Amino acid sequence: REGDGHPSAVEFPSAVPVVVATMAGTKAAAVSKGLKKGISKKGTRIHTKVHFYRPKTLSLDRKPKYAPRSVPKKNTLDKFSVIKYPLTTESSMKLIEDSNTLVFIVNIKSNKRQIKSAVKELYNIDCDKVNTLITPRGLKKAYVRLSKEFDALDVANRVGVI
Repeated sequence: REGDGHPSAVEFPSAVPVVVATMAGTKAAAVSKGLKKGISKKGTRIHTKVHFYRPKTLSLDRKPKYAPRSVPKKNTLDKFSVIKYPLTTESSMKLIEDSNTLVFIVNIKSNKRQIKSAVKELYNIDCDKVNTLITPRGLKKAYVRLSKEFDALDVANRVGVI
């Protein structure tokens, strides 16, 4: 590349390395000064979206110093609290005689599976299905259809409905 006018082709006298060294020293001093002071990157940010999305930051797992509950929660809906009492109205008596069905007032929070298992445990009977409804008074009524092996009249006598 010699002689074509390119800057790298220029030959320097022997004193040039000293100048380069002092330039490098001043550049290094400026960099160290900048690092000590801190580099500010303030400026306007270009927003390309209309909506602001909160940036995802580091989320650490919780390390609790004590358990959230000192005693584990007790199941409040056991078989005795699921079924409140059997219903003894004329319409429930008709259901006992005609369609082999017992009618109970049950806890409002209990579901059909809990009602079915509570009837099985308390009265030792199998039931085919359970229908429920909530009355306008705010009570839950359960219609428990007994299986073919059990007679609703005998069970009602045993329970104390009749």
